[in-house]
Amino acid sequence: MAVLIISAFVKVPIYLSSRYVYFYGTEGQEQTRVVDIVAKEPKPLKIVPGQFTLGDKVSYRIDELEKGKKFRLTFTSQSISPGSYYGYLKLKTNYQEKPEITIRIRGRILKKPAPSKILPSTPSHIGNTK
Repeated sequence: MAVLIISAFVKVPIYLSSRYVYFYGTEGQEQTRVVDIVAKEPKPLKIVPGQFTLGDKVSYRIDELEKGKKFRLTFTSQSISPGSYYGYLKLKTNYQEKPEITIRIRGRILKKPAPSKILPSTPSHIGNTK
């Protein structure tokens, strides 16, 4: 019996801190999630927004932190009604090895709990005789 050990180095042209964005909260609560994109090739990276399926529920912003090298996507959930939603943002790149980046977005918004009725408490100074 022979044992063959193989090792490999997988070269990634574009690094994503996450390929998924998940929002979870109650209605009326605004949330923000961040995804960093880093170019791993010497050639400057260009990103162009493509198809976005959740424009009515989530907004996003692309900031270039380091010219042609590092980008930050900031996703913000908008005040929406309770329920679940799924969608994605596609970004086009100038890299032949990775011409498109897809970031999947998922959210679950719960109904805001009804305020509980709290009985007024007796102030501590009532009934104190000194």
